[in-house]
Amino acid sequence: MPNYVVETYLSREETRERRAREARVRAAAAKLTREGTTVRFEFVIHVPEDETSFYVFRAPSAHHSALTAQGAGLDPIRVVEALMSKGTEQ
Repeated sequence: MPNYVVETYLSREETRERRAREARVRAAAAKLTREGTTVRFEFVIHVPEDETSFYVFRAPSAHHSALTAQGAGLDPIRVVEALMSKGTEQ
C-alpha cells in the first residue's frame, strides 16, 4: 500500500492542540479501517515556524488519506503520494 502526505495548516495559536489533532487522526484512520478500508496513520511532522503539519498515511489512495484527515476535523491543503526510505546507507 502506498504512502500519502496530507499537508494541513496549524497556526501558532493552535500548537497546543497538536496532540489532540493526532488523536483525532488516529481515531479517524481506525474508523475507516473498521468500515473496510485499511488506513494506517504512520506519523506526523509539525513545522511550527511555517504553521504547517504533514500527516503521513499508508492508504489505498490519496482520496482515502484526505477522508481520514477530514474525518479528524482537519482541512487538507494538499495530498500527495510519498516515497519513503529510512536512514542512510554506508
